[in-house]
Amino acid sequence: METRDLVPDHQLDHVGLHHLGQVYWNRSTPELYEHAIRRYEAQVAHLGPLVVSTGQHTGRAAKDKYVVDEPKTTGEIWWGKVNLKYPEERFDALHRRMAAYLRGKTVFVKDCYAGADENYRENVRVVTESAWHNLFAHNMFIQVPRERSAIRSFVPDFTVIHCPSFNADPEDDRTRSGTFVALHLSRKLVLIGGSAYAGEIKKSIFTGLNFLLPAQDVLSMHCSANVSKDDPSNVAVFFGLSGTGKTTLSADPNRLLIGDDEHGWSDKGIFNFEGGCYAKVIQLSQTSEPEIYECTRRFGTVLENVAINTATRRVDLNDASFTENTRASYPLTHLPNIVRSGMAGHPRNIIMLTADAFGILPPIARLTEDQAMYHFISGYTAKVAGTEKGVKEPAATFSACFGAPFMVRHPSVYAQLLARKIREHRAACWLVNTGWTGGAYGTGSRMKIEFTRALLNAALSGSLEKVAMRPDPVFGFDVPRECPGVPADILEPSRTWSSQSDYDAQAKKLAAMFHENFEQFRDPSTKDVEAAGPRV
Repeated sequence: METRDLVPDHQLDHVGLHHLGQVYWNRSTPELYEHAIRRYEAQVAHLGPLVVSTGQHTGRAAKDKYVVDEPKTTGEIWWGKVNLKYPEERFDALHRRMAAYLRGKTVFVKDCYAGADENYRENVRVVTESAWHNLFAHNMFIQVPRERSAIRSFVPDFTVIHCPSFNADPEDDRTRSGTFVALHLSRKLVLIGGSAYAGEIKKSIFTGLNFLLPAQDVLSMHCSANVSKDDPSNVAVFFGLSGTGKTTLSADPNRLLIGDDEHGWSDKGIFNFEGGCYAKVIQLSQTSEPEIYECTRRFGTVLENVAINTATRRVDLNDASFTENTRASYPLTHLPNIVRSGMAGHPRNIIMLTADAFGILPPIARLTEDQAMYHFISGYTAKVAGTEKGVKEPAATFSACFGAPFMVRHPSVYAQLLARKIREHRAACWLVNTGWTGGAYGTGSRMKIEFTRALLNAALSGSLEKVAMRPDPVFGFDVPRECPGVPADILEPSRTWSSQSDYDAQAKKLAAMFHENFEQFRDPSTKDVEAAGPRV
């Protein structure tokens, strides 16, 4: 295909980008590799992955994300710490300055889709000033067919302008720092500057979908999803924050992966928003996670902030000298067991993952509908020492809907949609703790992944529904008394502690944290849900 065939008729004038230098449209993976190397943006590692550094930003700049306060959308947005109001006139000024900055400069443009279901799909155009960020977009979104007619007729819904070397002026632009992720939801325009962390690109589109889809009766979810190889009706979704095992546990060799991070649930079933995976790879185990490990050794994979020996070009996945948040971006087709359509039926099982560093929650528990709503709205996990600056002991983290930074509407909107869909499709709900057992972090040990997999296999096969259950004395949910491949003591956390009184004190402490967090969601409509929380 000739270069001109990669250029759509609808170009960049509509987003104010004029008088640019060279514009590279819809380039292939090998071409983007060549540009990234020629421009000194990246290094090629042994076996072919592209290794890049994101500089000072090795994770999302959550405090620098802004949503434009404008008449068409302001009444529907959950304003507060998550969604910071940004004046429309400041957004317009920032947009003009970004456009002026890019005049005469080389840019890369990728046209792609967000959403495997064509009924709810958004056309996305990503404009980047670096080749490797364009490759990231190429990996993470769904590809437009390379037929000339599909490319030439492409008209974007959302446009992302990504410009890490352009910084805001906090005084003039009313930003917290030079870094910004600014979303204008009615114009479907995203401006990103001051940060090279590629995750901002995909999460900005996820944020946009979280605003649009609930209005169409589609639940947008921060979750992974898979389906049985033998039974296409046996679909499971896995909610969970970073570090809980969402990507790892959904990449099961005995099941087909639908997607690892973002999905919608419509009246027809679930569908992936993305065409790739963005896996955390620090200390990735070839034994425990062979499929993901192999992806870190493939041509086309982008490795972010992974240490590399510049002489041998071999990477060290155990080296956290740049960050604990090392990442691999790769297309889903790098994995052997996937659902190529990105679509499946209604979930039979809903898994809510948590990494409880306090050692209190059982490795698995069955939830009622109200309990599921309580834990979904709470979105609990825990940070441990060393994973974030200043964290010296376990710290509880609550992120509504297991993804508060990306939820534009009030959490109750997503929770009510989830409750209705659970009820309509009779989905079983489980809380799974991949965190600590035998004591809190520093005393106990991390739950063995083989135990977690055994419990998940039992839940997904339906066999766990048939075993005897005991009610947890503090949290009230039902805990199985037995499961093949899992020691009975592991199923009852208090029995793994050396002191029952220490366990009881820690359990009360954690329960109180849950109650304190839930205060912000109290209203008459959540009375039954609040009652499903832990007993203090």
